[in-house]
Amino acid sequence: MSFEACAALVERGDPPRFRAAMAAPVAARRVLFPLYAFNLEVARAPWVTSEPMITEMRLQWWRDVLDEIAGDGPVRRHEVTEPLADVLDAQGARDLDRLIAARRWDVYPDAFEDAVHLDDYIDATAGGLMWTGARLLGAENAESTVRDLAFGAGVAAFLQAVPTLEQANRKPLIDGTRDGVAALARRALDRFDRGRAAQRELPQVARAAILPAWQARPLLTMAVRDPGRVADGALQIGPIADRLRLARAAMTGRV
Repeated sequence: MSFEACAALVERGDPPRFRAAMAAPVAARRVLFPLYAFNLEVARAPWVTSEPMITEMRLQWWRDVLDEIAGDGPVRRHEVTEPLADVLDAQGARDLDRLIAARRWDVYPDAFEDAVHLDDYIDATAGGLMWTGARLLGAENAESTVRDLAFGAGVAAFLQAVPTLEQANRKPLIDGTRDGVAALARRALDRFDRGRAAQRELPQVARAAILPAWQARPLLTMAVRDPGRVADGALQIGPIADRLRLARAAMTGRV
């Protein structure tokens, strides 16, 4: 039942990744749903309480879980930890620990120090998750390709979240002007296209891990052309185009 619990958590809390996972082969879902459920638990930790110390404790709890998995010893019981331990190896635990460390930015209202800090955040969160999934599914020699795709997808999702973050008194953007937003989207689009050009090197089953990037290119292109959509909360693609893009990505294994 733990695997089913992971799927249910993702369905409720992360609908885009749920849709992507459901478009993947069943064998890939067995790997991806525990990873996505773990990511959801960590990502929402800073938003369930206004007390930074409590959030820090929640994040440390998950870091301790990863230490237990990496140490190949007993893992504390939880609906996510057991299926996660079944699919995750020591390297994956180390990569996901970096994801948790990066999520500490979400705890406090401080701005990113500079563009490098923002890039590191995206690479540790979106990149770490997508790369771990792809590697566990057999893409051991394609890290740069997967991380480039993940960076584009991560920035696209981050730009969609900007209005919500600002309403929560966060400072998500280094340069929130139209030119600054367009420049960030262009940089992400360039990396995404670099990964997209090399995605054929991914093993077929591992392509399931990149399916969550199915929206990235049109969203980034939109942000480059009309960066005002970010502030307006209008960085979205239509539902019909959205469904068609996911179906095509699932059928071809290309995002």
